[in-house]
Amino acid sequence: MSYPCEHEPLLRLLLSGAPTSGLRRLLDSHGTAQAAVVAGARDWASHGLTAPVCNAIRTPDAAALRNAAEWLQAPGHHLLGWRDAEYPPLLRRIASPPAMLFVAGDPAQLWRPAVAIVGSRTATAGGCTNAGQFARQLAKAGLCIASGLAAGIDAAAHSATLEAGGVTVAVLGTGPDIAYPARHQTLLERIAATGAVVSEHPPGTGPLRQHFPSRNRILAGLSLGTLVIEAALRSGALITAHQAIDAGREVFAVPGSIHNPMVRGCHRLIREGATLVETPQEVIDALTPLVLDLARALQGELCASPLPSVAPAQSPLLAQTNYNRLWQALGHDPTGMDALEERTGLTVAELSAMLLTLELEGHVAAEHGRYCRIGG
Repeated sequence: MSYPCEHEPLLRLLLSGAPTSGLRRLLDSHGTAQAAVVAGARDWASHGLTAPVCNAIRTPDAAALRNAAEWLQAPGHHLLGWRDAEYPPLLRRIASPPAMLFVAGDPAQLWRPAVAIVGSRTATAGGCTNAGQFARQLAKAGLCIASGLAAGIDAAAHSATLEAGGVTVAVLGTGPDIAYPARHQTLLERIAATGAVVSEHPPGTGPLRQHFPSRNRILAGLSLGTLVIEAALRSGALITAHQAIDAGREVFAVPGSIHNPMVRGCHRLIREGATLVETPQEVIDALTPLVLDLARALQGELCASPLPSVAPAQSPLLAQTNYNRLWQALGHDPTGMDALEERTGLTVAELSAMLLTLELEGHVAAEHGRYCRIGG
């Protein structure tokens, strides 16, 4: 069987409508999507896939397959499967991680330590101001800002991060090519240019109500912590916060006036144990140990050496072969991930972990998804 599109096996599985748990089992069992596809209906059924799903894998919707394949041919468009090395490591740790992710932009940004900033779509002017202030300061501290591209708090957080020269990630409940609301199409494109736009749904998928709660689990799963700014008692932001709690992540909430119904959800979260925060520095202080733990974990997984607790000038990192190769590939002018891959021969996963470590060690600066040396 031939595959005219590199990603056709993954697309066949995804477009079949199989549950994500079944797709992950298939990929884990067979190692690759191509091996899973050629295994046949009897094998698919043994992994819990129904007859209609098996038929859809065997005979996929030609138009949907073509549409997704054409989207993936454009520069900066990616499909990450569950077994891919570039799959975001934090997302692997949630209870129900997506089997595949469509990414517009730089998939390496999904490895950066992130804070999800969420809140009301009908936020007050004060709430949007707070979202912007927190996003700018957190981005300047080196954290990626994740949100859902919605109106109100989400848009304020994304926009402020871009203005500050930081990295922001948008997690969509639509396909990766469709902004919701539609007026945020330009914002989506700006985010993809320097950060990443992420969806578990194929291109062309419109806004369906049932997709947004599941979108929120990805947003929470990609982030070390979730910051809630203005949320009513019935709010999608609270769903994200509770999914963050379920994933063992930090949850922060900004309090407000007892007369403002838009903050009652924040007050409920605080009563339930969320950390009350009034300044961005409080979030930074709480997450710094987690960022360091993440760097150590990634380095341990990919580089098999501990993170030294020494001053940058004394660090032995640059004496290690792969780190030295990366250091030689970097210059004082910002360099993108594609160029670093080409110059070093290392994978995105390896580069992402190493760059994060070098950034924390004070050797590397990151801006707009590009990296440069500090000193040396």
